[in-house]
Amino acid sequence: MSKNTPRTISIIPKPIQIVESDGYFCFNLKSAILVSNEWLEIGKFLQTYILIETGLLLDIRDINGSHPRENCIILSINAELTPQGDEGYSLSAAANKIHIKALQPAGIFYGLQTLRQLIQTNNDGTKIIPAVKIQDSPRFAWRGLMLDVGRHFYSVEFVKRFIDLLALHKMNTFHWHLTEDQGWRIEIKKYPRLTEIGSQRAESEQPGGDRNHFDGQPHDGFYTQTEIKEVVAYAASRFITVIPEIELPGHSLGALASYPELGCTGGPYEVQTSWGIKKDVYCAGNEQVYQFLEDVLSEVLKLFPSQVIHIGGDEVPKDRWRDCPKCQATIRKEGLKDEDELQSYFIKRIEKFLNAQGRQLIGWDEILEGGLAPNAMVMSWRGIEGGIQAAAAGHDVVMSPTSHCYFDYYQSKNADEPGGPFWEGAYLPLETVYAYEPIPADLASEKAKHILGAQGNIWTEFIATEDHLEYMALPRGTALAEVVWSQPEQRDYQDFLQRLEKFLPQLQKLDVKYRDPYQD
Repeated sequence: MSKNTPRTISIIPKPIQIVESDGYFCFNLKSAILVSNEWLEIGKFLQTYILIETGLLLDIRDINGSHPRENCIILSINAELTPQGDEGYSLSAAANKIHIKALQPAGIFYGLQTLRQLIQTNNDGTKIIPAVKIQDSPRFAWRGLMLDVGRHFYSVEFVKRFIDLLALHKMNTFHWHLTEDQGWRIEIKKYPRLTEIGSQRAESEQPGGDRNHFDGQPHDGFYTQTEIKEVVAYAASRFITVIPEIELPGHSLGALASYPELGCTGGPYEVQTSWGIKKDVYCAGNEQVYQFLEDVLSEVLKLFPSQVIHIGGDEVPKDRWRDCPKCQATIRKEGLKDEDELQSYFIKRIEKFLNAQGRQLIGWDEILEGGLAPNAMVMSWRGIEGGIQAAAAGHDVVMSPTSHCYFDYYQSKNADEPGGPFWEGAYLPLETVYAYEPIPADLASEKAKHILGAQGNIWTEFIATEDHLEYMALPRGTALAEVVWSQPEQRDYQDFLQRLEKFLPQLQKLDVKYRDPYQD
């Protein structure tokens, strides 16, 4: 190896083990990819990545054929090859070949993301991979980002681009927030007014201290079931599970404007133009509501194969329920103590339906109020206390506290920082995200297994464009990706910043409008 050959190996998320050696693999026109025909699509991913990075279109050959095992990249999926678990992989690069091994295809795919970052330019202009051995696997099973399309709608093509960014970061969960007070975004064939009426609002609130600034521009959009299937398949090919969120009992004015008989007062209701918590929610004492939601969820389940279904459950004012004869009658009939227990009754009915279909319910931590449904998972956002309470009781938890995981918060306190939310204290710099530890210190060690991982959330009240959304998501999402993948003892913020400098060209090649992490 020439003494001038670059040797900086910089990977995000940081692998468990990296052992460097002398030498390098050099790409050329005769280099090939060897993979089983059964996993040809993974080989095509690698072919595309290498084409983008090197300009070379490598041949893909069947690993079981009589091909030379030199000047090639071998992708091996075999239960006897590596012990790192279903998402782990090993990667070895030497002068004559590169070999990525894994128990499952997901591990190979994550190995490819690492390989993308290993490609360097030699002093003679050739593209090389430094000789290295890497052993790697993720710390947590749930590694995700949430995109809110209820407040602002984003195209199918952008959603796919967002998924590609998750894949680059070895994230495996895309939480898709599809229904809101401000817009219903998923086609439900049995209830066409949900999109005919519920997907459209007259205008949108704009930043302003008096909460009285609006743009005067109609906003609409929804995903057809065909488009939903397309996105789900696209994500699955990248080993990403799409978790749909259908909000209930609150944040439901998109539905109530479409079918006013589902509310306590009967309306009229409007798709909301302002943000914040609204008092009108589904009527918990109306049997028609439960039939409606079961019908909606039945169609949702046909579109999303995910084991877990998110039902929201957050920010449910009880004002209408207190004044509603039907709700009060249900409280008496079911022997409930109050409206909090009525919400628990509501959630438990939905959980029973989902469980009967072989699915599992997850909700924001408010579903703890009034008693947690028997098999429910909890997404802890109002701090970590809800997660601790749920895990201590034996329920699985995804940590997503505002303190570290809300990427709609401002990234600096500079006056010219692109806008996010209107509430005070909404400040989340990159360093704070990176410092997050998903397993609470106050949680008993034997309960730590119930912390499945963490995710970042991007609420879009004031994020109306794709460029702005990418700016808010990255590189904070990059920091969180390392939090949920890498081992805690490996994490060091200054080391991360140095590696991030080498990682950012990956985003630049994709024309991502990320925030410069080195500005004030």
